Amino acid sequence: MAQQTRRAISGHVFKRDGKRGGVWYAKYRLPDGRQVQTRIGPHWSGRKQAPPAGSYTKASARAWLDDTLAKARRGELPGMVRTGTTFAAACDEWLAYKRDRKVKLSTQIDYEHMVDRMKKVFGEKFGARMKLEDVTPEMVEGFRDALIAEDLADRTVNKYLTVLHGLFVWAQRRHKLPANPVANVERRPHAKRGNIDVFSREEVLALVRAAASEQDGTVYLTAAFTGLRLGELLALRWRDVDFANSAIHVRQSFTNGRVDTPKSGQERVVPMADEVAEALAKLGKRESHAGADDLVFCGAKGGHLAGHKLRDRYKTALEKAGLRELRFHDLRHTFGTHAIRAADSREVMEWMGHQDLATTQRYLQFKPRQDAARRISEAFRDSGATEVTDPVG
Repeated sequence: MAQQTRRAISGHVFKRDGKRGGVWYAKYRLPDGRQVQTRIGPHWSGRKQAPPAGSYTKASARAWLDDTLAKARRGELPGMVRTGTTFAAACDEWLAYKRDRKVKLSTQIDYEHMVDRMKKVFGEKFGARMKLEDVTPEMVEGFRDALIAEDLADRTVNKYLTVLHGLFVWAQRRHKLPANPVANVERRPHAKRGNIDVFSREEVLALVRAAASEQDGTVYLTAAFTGLRLGELLALRWRDVDFANSAIHVRQSFTNGRVDTPKSGQERVVPMADEVAEALAKLGKRESHAGADDLVFCGAKGGHLAGHKLRDRYKTALEKAGLRELRFHDLRHTFGTHAIRAADSREVMEWMGHQDLATTQRYLQFKPRQDAARRISEAFRDSGATEVTDPVG
């Protein structure tokens, strides 16, 4: 097959006059021989004032063209590659690729929700038939601003941009796109984590007493004394509770109406405090749904509890107990802050299912420091005295 002839990239600007004034256009040739004609913007004739945003003098129109031709020479100009694929179709292809890569079910569900929103926002703003290669950084910025206008959290906006960036990284491999339009789009400011606020042991017990039912109280107690996530609590089965070894095996999570692996993707074992063992043993004496394969925390018919309804009951219990309004997830932080006082960071990391030690180390501020000076002194004394000879003499 004959190699396609690459032609020199060149172009020029010209002005067309209309009823509303002049407009600058550019016409240029791409390496594959295609000629492109595009509108640059209104002509600005003011001699003593700089042109307003979106208007151009002949010099600034030429600068626009020079920048466009430079991108074309570097292979970074949107539209240079014709994929024949719409943005919406590429989103569906990328989702299929991710499913084939066997990402976690909860992650897959997140991707599906975000892709649906991306297709909707891009489709409404830029047209449902917009080609993948025609997406520009300016369009991505418009997408980001649309998310911000929906009052989404900065972290959520950045999550969308991260997913969109990953989609175009894939598209660069799959469809040979010359550039990633998300690469240089500014993310939202990263908010630093504030101080962790958690419950004391007495406050946890007060919350348990204020619970709407014995089961709810046991959920709160187990969350605070084991650090299990809400989804992990909802998926817990009696076979996972090891009374003989005072341990709970975390094997599954229930999120978005589906059972999946824990967030880390791995099973883990968490020590079961005496208070939790006692509460679970009492709960296990109920008349039904107490078999090995039954859920520990279940609805009247033995099915999974609804997480949002449990959170609502939790808020009611907080108010009844006169406690400050901490999130349900702060029960997990309660475990982390208390556990770090009796165990090292690596142990706590394993118990909580963190993927990196840095996540666990935020609890170190709660580790007692009163005896730090004494322990350092003992460390030096225990190392033994060693005579050091000055080599200089």
